[in-house]
Amino acid sequence: MRTHAKLQSIGAVVERNHENPFELLGPHVVEENGRQSMAVRAFLPESQQAWVVHGGHGHRSPMRKIHPAGVFEAICPLPDDVAAGSYQLSVAGKDGLMSTMHDPYSFPTLLSDYDIHLLGEGAHWRSYERLGAQVCRQGGVLGTNFAVWAPNADSVSVIGGFNRWDDRPHQLKKHVPSGIWEIFIPELMEGAVYKYRLKVGEQILEKADPYGFAAELPPCTASVVADLSKHRWADDAWLQERSGQDPTLPRPISIYEVHLGSWMRDESRVNGWLSYQELAHRLVEYCHKMGFTHLELMPINEHPYSGSWGYQTVGYFAATSRYGSPDDFMYFVDHCHQNDIGVILDWVPAHFPRDAHGLRQFDGSALYEHSDPRQGEHPDWGTMIFNYGRNEVRNFLISNALFWFDKYHIDGLRVDAVASMLYLDYSREDGQWIPNAYGGRENLEAVSFLKQFNEQSHGQFPGVLTIAEESTAWGGVTTPTFLGGLGFNLKWNMGWMNDTLRFMHDEPVHRKHHHDELTFSLIYAFSENFALPFSHDEVVHGKGALLEQMPGDLWQKFANLRLLYSYMWTHPGKKLLFMGGEFGQWNEWNHEASLQWELLEHDTHRGVQRMVADLNQLLRREPALYEVDFDGAGFEWIDAHCYDESMLAYLRKAADPNDFLLVCCNFTPVVRQGRRIGVPHGGWYREIFNSDSEYYGGGNVGSHPGVQAEEIEAQGRPFSLSIDLPPLGVTIFKPER
Repeated sequence: MRTHAKLQSIGAVVERNHENPFELLGPHVVEENGRQSMAVRAFLPESQQAWVVHGGHGHRSPMRKIHPAGVFEAICPLPDDVAAGSYQLSVAGKDGLMSTMHDPYSFPTLLSDYDIHLLGEGAHWRSYERLGAQVCRQGGVLGTNFAVWAPNADSVSVIGGFNRWDDRPHQLKKHVPSGIWEIFIPELMEGAVYKYRLKVGEQILEKADPYGFAAELPPCTASVVADLSKHRWADDAWLQERSGQDPTLPRPISIYEVHLGSWMRDESRVNGWLSYQELAHRLVEYCHKMGFTHLELMPINEHPYSGSWGYQTVGYFAATSRYGSPDDFMYFVDHCHQNDIGVILDWVPAHFPRDAHGLRQFDGSALYEHSDPRQGEHPDWGTMIFNYGRNEVRNFLISNALFWFDKYHIDGLRVDAVASMLYLDYSREDGQWIPNAYGGRENLEAVSFLKQFNEQSHGQFPGVLTIAEESTAWGGVTTPTFLGGLGFNLKWNMGWMNDTLRFMHDEPVHRKHHHDELTFSLIYAFSENFALPFSHDEVVHGKGALLEQMPGDLWQKFANLRLLYSYMWTHPGKKLLFMGGEFGQWNEWNHEASLQWELLEHDTHRGVQRMVADLNQLLRREPALYEVDFDGAGFEWIDAHCYDESMLAYLRKAADPNDFLLVCCNFTPVVRQGRRIGVPHGGWYREIFNSDSEYYGGGNVGSHPGVQAEEIEAQGRPFSLSIDLPPLGVTIFKPER
C-alpha cells in the first residue's frame, strides 16, 4: 500500500468511514528492502503497547504506533502459512493490564459470492444461516460471524460489552454492491450482548440485529448472540406424521389461542411470567384435559412494548426473552409435539413499529419500508409497511417464516392483518394512496409475496399450516397458487364471527328478526377453507368477555354461551377459541393479569369447561364434524327457515354420507316440546350431546337417551323425530346402524 493511500486508509478507519477496513487492518504481504514480509496492522484505541504473537513458536514482534488514535503495525518475517488465526495480538491497555486476543481482521468471513448473489435475487431462503450473529468456527477458531444489510451506511461496527460499546475495534467490511457488512469476531460466544452502530453522514444510529436470534429483556433493546444448535429434538415421529398429512385437512383441528404472559402467572415474581418450560408442562396437561389439538401463540417474536401483545415486532428471528432463552422455547415446542399438540405462531409481516432500534430507517434510509408515507406508513397503527417489491425485504420475511418451521419445528403460521396487505387503499381516503401499475387498488407486490411465502412454506415443509386473518371478500385466499389463489390452508371466517356474535348479542325475543345472520354464512361457507375464530380481538377494547356479552340473567348468559360454542363446534370449519372463553371468564382480557382460574370453584364455570372439553372429544370422535368441512357435501339443511322460533336443524356428514349427525339448535329460552324434525331414514337416533345437560350446568331438557324415527314426513324427508328442544340449547343425534 502506497504511503498516501495508506494514510487515507488509516484516516478512514480512525474516523469510522472505511467501507473495507480489511484493506488496512490484519495481515498483508508487503515489500521491504526488496524482500517480502508480513505487515500486521491493528486498530487498538485503548492500548499503550501491542505485540504480534506468532503461532507455533510464540515469538513476539513488537508493534509500533503509526497513528496517535491507536493504529499499530508490525513488520514480521513472512511465515510459511498466513492462515486465519496463525497469530495473536498481545495488548497492554491504558490501565497496564495485559490481554491476548485473536485478530478479527485475520479471519475470512462467512458469506460466499453465491450467498450474496442469492440475497440480491431475493431467493436465499436460509439467509438466517448467514446473516445476523452466527456462532461458527473460522480458521479453527470458534467465534461469532456478524453480517447485516445496510447499503446506505458509511460504516458499520459491532458494539457490545465485549468492546465497551466502542465502535472502533470491530468495524465491518462492506460487500459491494450488495450493501452487506460482515466481520468474524473470534472467541465471542453465546450470551454476548451487541448492537450495530451505523454511521450515515453525521448521523449515528444504534440498531438491534434484524436477524438476531435473541434479545435483551425489554425495556433493554440490544441483541444477544445465541447458538440455536444445542437443543436435541425428540419429535421425529411427530414431524414425520405431519409431513404426510393431507393438505385438504380432513382432520379435526381445534385451536386454543394463548397469550403466554397472561394465561397463568405467578405474582410472587417480578413480572409474574412463567417460563417457557413451566408453560410447556402446564399447557400440554391442560390441552389434554380440554381436547384441543393445537396451541396458537400470540406473537412470541421479540417486541419492545408488552401492551402491543407482540403485534409490533422488532426481533423477527428472536423468541422473546420474557419467558426464557431460545433453547427454552425449543423445549416448549418439543414437549408439545411429544404429547401430540401442534404449535402455531401468530406472524406479522404486514407492518413493524417505529422504535429507534428497529427496522425503521435502518441505515438512515427507507430500507425495509416504502419511502412514500402513502405506501410505507400504516394510518391505523402508527407503524411502517414493508416494501414487498424489494428483493431483500421479501427474502427477509420469507426466510423468517421458514426459520420458524426449520429451527423451531413450528407447525403453522397465522398471518396477521392480511387484508391490510392486499389493498393499497386500506384505511385510506382518496389521495392518501398510490394505485398499482394498472390503476387498481390491489397491492400486487404484497399478493406476489404472499403467494411466494405459501409456495416456499408448503414446498419446503409439507404438512405445515398457513392461516390468513383476512376479513374481506378477496377471492381465492385458500386456493392453491397454481390455480391463481394465495395458497393459504385456512382463512379466518370473520363474517361468520361478526354475524354470529351480533345475533347472540340480541335478546332472544328479538332474534327472529335477525335469523339471516345465522343462515347467511352457509351461502359462502365453502368458498374458502374456513376456520371459525373467537379470538382475543373479541374480548378486548371494551367489548367484555364472551360470557359478559351474552344477554339475559345469569342462567341465560351461561346457557347462551354454551349454545354459542355448541353451534360453533357443529358449524363447518376448523375451530379457534381464545383462552378464558373455555370456562366463561367474566373479565375482559388483560395482558397484565392471569386468567380468572378461581372461577372454576363455581359449578356454572366448571360446566362450560366440561362442555368445551366434550365438544372437542366429540369433534375428534365423529368424522362428520371434520372430514368434509370445506365442501357442501358435508352439510345439509333440515330446517333453516324457522325464524319465528329461532330454531335451526341441519346434518353434518362425513366422507361416507351415511355417517352423519343431526344438529338441532334452539336460540330462545323456551322449551320446544314435541318438535318434529325430518331425517333421511328410519331407525334409532341416539342423543350424543346436549348443551343443557345438568353436567354442564343446564336443566336436563332433551330427548335422552334417544328417539325412534317415525315414518312421518317432515321438512321434505320421509322419516322424522319428535324431540324436545332445550331452551337456549343444542342437541346432537347420531343414527345407530
